[in-house]
Amino acid sequence: MKFIVKLFPEITIKSKPVRQRFVKQLRRNIRWTLKPIDPEIEVVGSWDKIEVVTQQDDKAVTQQIAEKLTHTPGICLVLEVVDYPLVDLDDMLDKVAAIVGDSLVGHSFCVRCKRSGHHEFTSTEAERYIGGGLHQRIAETSIKLKDPNITVKLEIKNKRFYVVKSALPGLGGFPLGTQDGVLSLISGGFDSTVSSFLTMKRGLLTHFCFFNLGGHAHEIGVKEVAYYLWNKFGSSHRVKFVTVPFEPVVAEILQNIDKSYMGVVLKRMMLRAASQVAEGLEVEALVTGEAIAQVSSQTLANLSVIDEVTDNLVIRPLITMDKQDIINTARAIGTEDFAKNIPEYCGVISVNPTTRARRHKVEDVESNFDFTVLDKAVADRREVLINDIIQDDLKAAEVEVLSIPLPNSVILDIRHPTEEELSPLKMDKNEVKTIPFYQLNTVFKQLDANQQYMLYCDKGVMSRLHAMHLKDEGYENIKVYRP
Repeated sequence: MKFIVKLFPEITIKSKPVRQRFVKQLRRNIRWTLKPIDPEIEVVGSWDKIEVVTQQDDKAVTQQIAEKLTHTPGICLVLEVVDYPLVDLDDMLDKVAAIVGDSLVGHSFCVRCKRSGHHEFTSTEAERYIGGGLHQRIAETSIKLKDPNITVKLEIKNKRFYVVKSALPGLGGFPLGTQDGVLSLISGGFDSTVSSFLTMKRGLLTHFCFFNLGGHAHEIGVKEVAYYLWNKFGSSHRVKFVTVPFEPVVAEILQNIDKSYMGVVLKRMMLRAASQVAEGLEVEALVTGEAIAQVSSQTLANLSVIDEVTDNLVIRPLITMDKQDIINTARAIGTEDFAKNIPEYCGVISVNPTTRARRHKVEDVESNFDFTVLDKAVADRREVLINDIIQDDLKAAEVEVLSIPLPNSVILDIRHPTEEELSPLKMDKNEVKTIPFYQLNTVFKQLDANQQYMLYCDKGVMSRLHAMHLKDEGYENIKVYRP
């Protein structure tokens, strides 16, 4: 099976050395992300496209490859093709008919051909010849050049031609790693997850910084969504997940800061802390999910005062987006359900909050703040590689992992619905229930307490993470199934 990867158009207008660098990085990223699916995968790049070849004929494997490619930054279009040497138009007609003939029965169709190189025929002549031949050979078909039921797509490149079996839209953007690193302040809600996605899509190496205001359960939820974003859109690179314990900072704000300035001061404290974290990671820009006037702290006047505490560039990808547009993007990238299940921690919402903060006033109210509390929070931060976040939590509890399911146990498939649909879990002797992990904490309380359950996910990350959390909650009828 072969996939033709078409570059995002903005890459093609770059200068020659920049374009070559971008294509080289994209080849590397594709190879790195697809190796776990097919260790023998071949990735060959050229000036205008990249070819991905697998010898695997398992449909589930090729679907996984296609899924990964469509979520890799820098790709405009993914074509699943069958590749042949170019002989003549009669030979092309024979091969095209063998591939698409059955699918055309009872439908209107047209043939579209893209051609490059020197040939004895034009693209239009190839379309007419093959289209006419298919119509003659296949019963109950009609040719319709405008809005047909099926478009048969062909590509001719010098001495080769390709029959396009499917065309899948890519993510767009720039290859991850072609731009510098940034630190995204992520809370797990709609805004911060979408802003993190947008920087990853643009090729920025995006690390995650989480200010913990709500305890261990909140941290697990944010780790899940950060891991999801990285695994789906950025697994070609290793990035850090940083947790800063911010509850003492919040307590200090509640005790010593004027109520109308609490929101602004909290954001200033977060930027101060994030700047120190960014310095340690050697990145120069911070990313936030703020949008103009969405809440009181996000007016232009307040954002200006907030930004004064850092010398880092603060990137706000959502700054002019409407909330519904943000939610729609979250739905499209698969983070909407995460955000819905992340609790809001509103202990520092200001009473009669200011919308036009002034520097001298903010500095005056901050004079009552004990900055040693902020320094300690930053010093106590925990940094782990995003692919190792599971190990950071498993130190808290032992979770039994079994490769063979226990008799009479119920397997809880906690994968994201898109993963479960691609590869449904089938068991011969055990019942399987599908409960997405972002619903597990709520749904598990309603399950039979006398039943033994085993959590399952593809890589064992989310299953072990949730099993540990349920153990902490006092549930003993839980194990992990890892085939």
